[in-house]
Parts: sequence; structure tokens; C-alpha cells
Amino acid sequence: MRLYVYVLQAKDLAIHDTYVKLQLGRFKSKTKTSSNTSNPVWNEEFVFRVHDVGDQLLVSLFHQHDSAFFNASKDLVGRVAVPLYLVSDQQNQTLPPTWFSLHKPNTGKFINQESGGYCSLPEDCNHFESTCKLSQDIFNAKAPCLKITKGIVKTIAGQLEKVFNKNKENSRTNDSPSDLSSTVSDHEEGHSCDCSFEEAIESMQLEHNEHDVPENLEGGIVLDQMYALSPYDLNKLLFAPDSQFRKDLAQLQGATDVQEGPWTWKSGEVLCLTRVITYTKSATKLVKAVKATEEQTYIKANGQEFAILVSVSTPEVPYGSTFNIELLYKIMPGPELQTGEESCHLIVSWRVNFHQSTMMRSMIEGGVKQGLKESFDQFSNLLAQNLKTLDLMELSDKDHMLSALQSEHQSDWELAIEYFWNFTVVLTIFMVLFFMVHVLLCDSSQVQGLEIDGLDLPDRFGELITSGILVLLLQRVYNMVSHFIQARLQRGSDHGVKAQGDGWVLTVALIEGANLASLDSTNDLDPYVVFTCNGKTRTSSVKLQTHDPQWNEILEFDAMEEPPSVLDVEVFDFDGPFDQAASLGHTEINFLKHTSAELSNLWISLEGKPAQTSQSKLHLRVFLDNNKGVETIKEYLTKMEKEVGKKLNLRSPHKNSTFQKLFGLPPEEFLISDFTCYLRRKLPVQGRLFLSARIVGFYANLFGHKTKFFFLWEDIEDIQVLPPSLASVVSPTLVIVLRKGRGLDARHGAKSQDEEGRLRFYFQSFASFNETSRTIMALWRTRTSATDQKEEIAEFVQHEQEEIPIVTEEVTGSVVDVENTKMSKIYTAELPICITSVMEMFDGGEMEHKIMEKSGCLNYAATSWEQVKCKSGVYERRVCYKFNRHVSIFGGEVTSTQQKYRIANGDVGWIVNEVMLLHDVPFSDHFRVQLRYQIEKSSLARNACKCDAYIGIKWLK
Repeated sequence: MRLYVYVLQAKDLAIHDTYVKLQLGRFKSKTKTSSNTSNPVWNEEFVFRVHDVGDQLLVSLFHQHDSAFFNASKDLVGRVAVPLYLVSDQQNQTLPPTWFSLHKPNTGKFINQESGGYCSLPEDCNHFESTCKLSQDIFNAKAPCLKITKGIVKTIAGQLEKVFNKNKENSRTNDSPSDLSSTVSDHEEGHSCDCSFEEAIESMQLEHNEHDVPENLEGGIVLDQMYALSPYDLNKLLFAPDSQFRKDLAQLQGATDVQEGPWTWKSGEVLCLTRVITYTKSATKLVKAVKATEEQTYIKANGQEFAILVSVSTPEVPYGSTFNIELLYKIMPGPELQTGEESCHLIVSWRVNFHQSTMMRSMIEGGVKQGLKESFDQFSNLLAQNLKTLDLMELSDKDHMLSALQSEHQSDWELAIEYFWNFTVVLTIFMVLFFMVHVLLCDSSQVQGLEIDGLDLPDRFGELITSGILVLLLQRVYNMVSHFIQARLQRGSDHGVKAQGDGWVLTVALIEGANLASLDSTNDLDPYVVFTCNGKTRTSSVKLQTHDPQWNEILEFDAMEEPPSVLDVEVFDFDGPFDQAASLGHTEINFLKHTSAELSNLWISLEGKPAQTSQSKLHLRVFLDNNKGVETIKEYLTKMEKEVGKKLNLRSPHKNSTFQKLFGLPPEEFLISDFTCYLRRKLPVQGRLFLSARIVGFYANLFGHKTKFFFLWEDIEDIQVLPPSLASVVSPTLVIVLRKGRGLDARHGAKSQDEEGRLRFYFQSFASFNETSRTIMALWRTRTSATDQKEEIAEFVQHEQEEIPIVTEEVTGSVVDVENTKMSKIYTAELPICITSVMEMFDGGEMEHKIMEKSGCLNYAATSWEQVKCKSGVYERRVCYKFNRHVSIFGGEVTSTQQKYRIANGDVGWIVNEVMLLHDVPFSDHFRVQLRYQIEKSSLARNACKCDAYIGIKWLK
């Protein structure tokens, strides 16, 4: 639709050489300049394209004069804003010729100068809304007053005929779109806001209602918190004029000379509020006290959602003229609390906007980030003192959500009625009843044809066809009944069964599916979902004949010792036996990449060709809880100590919190250990390697250039140790190889990718390489064995225990095989130390690790000693390590079982028996190596001992 505007004349101007500039939205036009007159006459016509009747036509009068260098300059004389609803409400959608008083924006006063014109709309534009709210600069007489004088109208009407007849040959001036990025224009000068702050916010709701909340700025988020307060009240608390919170914050941060400007109207594409605040920032160790200017602008305000963009400029700081800092405050509604009160979600993000390129870009960004962190820590602390903060886990309200799902569950009778209420079943029932009534009513016929007594065959083709149809219908109904029963039995005992045990409990609420795709479009879809986590599976019930199933089911996994990393989800189509089930799509939920609030209400897209084609989705609510608190973490660390062979201490809450924020991890993730090392890529990067229960992470910050990534323990396929070389600066290298297609988010940290597509990460220059490699190997083995390999390892261990005599229940107590095997003495010595010092070689401490590593044993790890059942005084442990190439050309791993007990039940000494199982050695399954260490008091000296070592071979084949 189009808007026709006719600019006629102006009168009683105090200046000459004037012209009129018109703007509607992004479109601008202007008249020719009228020279040497204070009563100019233009008589020009303009056409604009109208998109929204809520817009307003901005008419500005300018004075143009020549400067000294032949460049024309212009001064704004006054302006007036005409809302389009005034035109659409008129008869024939035409506003009669009208005189408008001009408004001087920088003074907020009316001037005694007027211009005249009229506007019209075509009659076919009937879809204009007739009710629109006045803009703030016109509403409540705060804007120019509209004066319509009948005598002036008659005078102007007589002139219009002459104007139209005279100017038919004049070409119409088309609307000219302006550049969206041009913000320094005449119409964007601020209009004073004489109304209250609350009234101004209310007047913005109509224009800002359809705009979306902008995305977070790319610099990052400095504050993300929920409060027990409505969004409107929080917005008022933070940005109302003379806010007490702002005064307290300025006093807390040491800001002085605070000057808060008034909120003014800023006309543009959308009318918005803006204000300017200036203050002097307090001095720091690096920067002196400087003056800062904040320009705050509302870019969305609809009463429930607010978005305020704050531009901060500090030209006095080093390189301050090259950048300014932008902050985006987003205030959004939060979930409704159980008490019925409102809550709000405050997110503050930032970025640095550079006006020109500079070599100090990374250093400036690093300094800004550190300053914002300190500033908003004070901001959040002060806000927490005034408002009640809400925990995201509490807001998820797990019990309330799950109880609501249980109440929505359908009964079996309702499902049966819904499934069997179709044309096939109804027709079958009708045909059966029809035949039964027919049998009861008809008389017995005579025997004819091939019939005998008791056998009545169809006598006509119609009867034969009818009987065939009935048989087919009965078969179809039988298949449906069988299918329904099998589907109900598929439900099993997973749904509604509470988790057992103490540890990490995973609860999955399966709500619904959308747009599930069928592999065969001719068949009905009977979907069900299989969840897999840490090697355990849970299966949902089958929903019959639907592409948008509603489950509302709760599935719980039994307690797990290790916190799970991923949850595998796969959707199947149930069609009879399970071995014929077809996959409709799959996906993987990584608990480390989602917050608890996101997991509590999650829509996930399925992968797979049919699923991606149909955009299939599942709606889930996932809750991961630790029902034993810190005790579960302590038990996990105790278990790891046996595998690692060293003491693992629980880290402080502050260090755990820093680690979680660094990698964006959920609050249940806890740090186990961290090491300083180099990451080898094209150029080595010095940083720290972090080990937690579920991830391996690396972080480095070299002059503001950050390297950060992490991958899961389950993603690791192999860990290799490369010997020292000149290329590695005479330092051994730890190589971590990921599985194919895994850890793609961390590929920027990998040095290479092998021919199989696996990422390879190289770490070196550890302070204690042996300790680090031993810790990483132990954590990796334990973590991977906790998933799909646990059953295989259990079977392997059981098989090996059957083969090793010392491990069996009967043999471990008496150690018959070790004692009876013919053994040769290979070492004897008199040592000038006590027995206790020698036995430190077998206590799993630092001394044992150093001795074994110098003996050529790599990745040495030992469990703690545990007493053998039913055998007092006999202790047992497991040892594993790997020979280096100098000891064995085959390399290979070694797993040993050791037992120790005192000699003659006294303090005479100790006997240690050991059975070694060699791996990757030729014919290693044919024999076992048996060792015996005998340490007893020496007769030569008081504090001396005698050590004897024996070796024997036990042949199994």
C-alpha cells in the first residue's frame, strides 16, 4: 500500500532558504529548497510504501546556507510527527489540508512557525487497522498539537486546484530507502520524555511486542542468574531514574562524579528510550582513574521481556579510542514458583567493538574480560543481597514434573479401545454376528453334491467368497490382537521401577515424539525408545499406529559408581519379534554439554536418513542425581587410588568451581588431578592438563591466545608412550588416540589425524611423567571398563583366575602350587637395613614405583593389600605393568597376583609369593612364572636382614 503526501507551504518563518525532509520508516525524501522567503511555497507530492499503520510520518524543516568552503550546511528548524492512524481514520482515508506547529527537539518547546500539507491513502487499502496507539511524542499532548481550522481549509482548498492543474507535469518523488547501518541522521535526535519512567515503558510495549529477544553477544556471558522477582520489577530496579541499587553499586565499585542523564526518546525504525550516564572509574593497579560514558538504549521492552544495550566508552585508557565495550542485559520471565510467585532470568553478555584494527586486540579483550569479571562479581553479590536468588535445580522441580507425568498415564483399556476402534474390527464383528444369526435362523439343508452328514459346504460362489472374506478378516483381527498383546508385554518392568543402590541415579522422563518417520510409508508406525547408559538399557512401551506418540513414562537407571557421560537414545519400530525391529533414528545426549535446566526440558533431533528427512524429534526430561552426596565422590576416589597407586585428595569447592567454569561443565563434575605440560602441534603450547571423572581437558593462555578443549574418557581408543627423542627435547611423550569420529569438538588441539581418521594428541614435558602416565592409564582403564567392556573383562578375569592357581579360592589360602613348584634361587643378599624398610618395596608407595620403573617396568600400578577370606594373616593384591623394549623384545603387559604372610607367625620375617601372567608373549598361555621373596632377620647384625628370591615355571600345557 502507498501513502501520498502533499507538502504545500510554510509561513511566518524567521529564516530564509528552507526545505522539508520527510521520513517514513526507512524511506526518506525531501523538497526543493525555497530561497529568499520566510513564507515558502513548495506544492510537491511524495509517495511512500507503508508496511505498518503504527508508523509515523516525520516531517522536518531545515535551513540551508552556504559555508566558507562552498559546502552547504544545514540547521534543523523544527519537526512534527504525524501518526498514520490519523490518516486511516479519516473519511476516504484522506487527511484534509492541515497546519502543523513545529517542535524544536533540543529545547522541547513549540515555536510559532507552521507548515501545511495533507496526506491520503488509496481507498483500496482497507486492511489498515482502525485502532492504533499514539506514539509517545504525540500521546497526552506531549507532542505537537494538531490544529484544524475550517477557514484555512477553505483557503487552501481553492489553491489545491491550481496546484494540481499546474503541477501535473511534475514527476513524483519516489521513496528512497536509507541504509540500515546509518545511525547518525537528523531524525535520531532525542526527544525529551516528560512522562514517568513507568509510563514510558508502557508506551513502548506496543511497538516492541513483535520483536524477538536478541542473541547473546559473542564475547561471553558474565552473569546468568534467576531471581524471585518479576521481570518488570527487576528492570525498574536496575534502570529506573535515581535507582538506589545503582547508587549502592557505584559506591561499592568506587565510582565518583556520577551524572545520570534523563531518559529521552530516540526516533528510528522503532521508537526507543535512551540515556547517557557519565562517571569516573576508580583507579586500579594498572590503570589510573578514568572517565567513562555509558549510553543505555532499550531495544526491546514489552512488559515481560526487556533487552537493554549498554555501550561503554573509556577514551582515556590506553588504546581507548580504538574500541568501546558493549553489554547486553536480557531480562526474561522464569518458571513459575510453587508459591505462585513470578521469577525472572537475568543474562548479561559482552563484547568489544573495535573501531579500527590494532595489534593489541587480544590483550585488550583479555583485560576487558578480567575487569568485567571483577565488576559483575560485585554486581551479582550486591543483587543477591537485595533479591532472593533461585537455584536452577530447584526450579526444575523434579518430583513435581514426574508426578504430573504419572497422572497423565493411559490405562490399558483406553489404549485397547483406541487401537481396536477401526473399520476392520467393526466390519469383522458385524460379519461374525451376521453369520451367527444366519446359522441360528436357517434350516438344515438336504445333503447334496459331495456333502455328507455333518458337513455343509458352500452351495454358491457368493457363499464361497463371503466365507473367504470372513476368514481374511478374522486373520487380520487375530494379527492385531497378537500384535497388541506383544506390544503390551514389551513394556516389561522398566517403567515406574525405582532405581536401586547408592551413587549416581539417572532418571529419564520420556514425554512425546514428533514427526517420527516410517521406513515403509505403507505400514503403520509402532515406535518405542531404547535408552543406553554405562552399559545398562531401559526400554519404553510401544505406542501403536502413531507418528506423534505420547509416552509420559519415567525410566530410572540403577545407581552407578561413576557419573555417566552420555546417554544413547534410539527409536525403533516394533513389528512383531524384536529381532525384526527397525531403527527409526538415534542420537546421543552429552551430559557435559547441557546444563541441568536444559536437561530438565529437552527437545532432541534424531539422526539417520529417515529421521533427518522428516525432522523427527523427542521430548525428554533428564535428571542426574547423586543420592549420597560427597560420599559417592570419596568412594570413587578411594577406588581410583587402588588403580592409580597414589593418594587422591578431594579438591576444594573453589578449585572445582573454577574448573567447571573454565570448560563450561555441569556442577556435578569434579576435578581429580591436573598437570603442567606441553601440547605438541605445529608449535608447542604450554598449558595444563586436567583430569576429572569424565573428561580429559587442556587449557592454555599464551598472550591472550587461548587453547581450550576436552574429550571424554570413553572417546579414547589407545594411549601410547613414546620414548625420549631429540624432537621431543629428550622428554617422553604421551600420545592419546581417540576413536574414529569421536572428539571432533577438540580436533583443533590434535597434532595429526591418522589414516583411519582418528585424532592423535601429543603431550610432553610433565614434571613427573611416570606419575602422570600411570594416573591417566589407570583412570582410562577404569572408565572404559565401566561401560560395555565390563562384562568382557569380568569374564576374562574369571577365566584367568581359573588358570592361575594362586587366584582360586582353595589355592590362595595354602599357596600349594607356589610352595610345591620346584623353584631355583636367583638372588641372595645380606642387607644392613631392617625388615620394615625392605617391605616398603611391596607397600605400593613411591619407593616401589621408583624401583620398578628403574627395573624397566612401565605404567606400574598396584592395588592395596586386602586380607584373604577365611585366612587370617594372609594378604593379597594385584599388580600390572608393561616391560620396556630393553627388558623384553616383545614388550607386552604383565598382570601379577601377590600374597604375603609372616614367617612362623612372628616377627622373624615375611614371605611374598607371586604368580605372573604374561601377555603378548609367544606361548604365554602355556606357562606361568612364579616368584617367592623371603625376607627374614639376619644373624650377622641386629638391624640387618637376609633376602632370598626364587623363581619357578608352572607349565599348564
